[in-house]
Amino acid sequence: MRIAGWSFGKSKARRAVLPAIAIAGCAIWLMLPQASDAESHSTATSPEATRVTQDASRNDDTAGVQATLSSPAPSAVSPDANPASAAAAPLDIAPPETVAPAQSPLDGLKIVSQSWRRGGLGSKAVVTFTLRNANDYAVRDIEIACTFARRDGSHLTDRRRIIPDTVNMKSRKRYAGMLVGFVNVNANKAKCSVVTASRI
Repeated sequence: MRIAGWSFGKSKARRAVLPAIAIAGCAIWLMLPQASDAESHSTATSPEATRVTQDASRNDDTAGVQATLSSPAPSAVSPDANPASAAAAPLDIAPPETVAPAQSPLDGLKIVSQSWRRGGLGSKAVVTFTLRNANDYAVRDIEIACTFARRDGSHLTDRRRIIPDTVNMKSRKRYAGMLVGFVNVNANKAKCSVVTASRI
């Protein structure tokens, strides 16, 4: 009797559990996400929508190219236009001409021969020299600097003299017995050179 009673009670319990399992399964099935009609429709038509979008973008690109070709020249753009687009437009500007640096008159002016002697009881220096102007223009107000030294080459005195004269282009001019100033009595050597000149 116990075995039969226990079996009978167990089958009753199973009958009570089966509907609970069925109800739980239905509830879980209803809670699962399902694709709606709108989603399935958009999924079905997505390739077609992509094709329409690509065609529209091609039409926009064609319209943009035609607008660019038919747009007015940069000079005809209204002043209210975007300054960034105006700056991006190419301008026909001629490159700046390269200007050669001005040539110094000293480049073609030099002393080609020189000598000196003492004057005024041996305290003054008198020089004789020839200036050559190889420039394509005349020069004037030529300043010369003469350096005097002992026999061993040690420096003694410097003297300068401005020649208020004009030397024509591509010519030579000789200056004889020009006084340049007082010098040391021990001076034995002299060397003169052109330091400044004015172009005419």
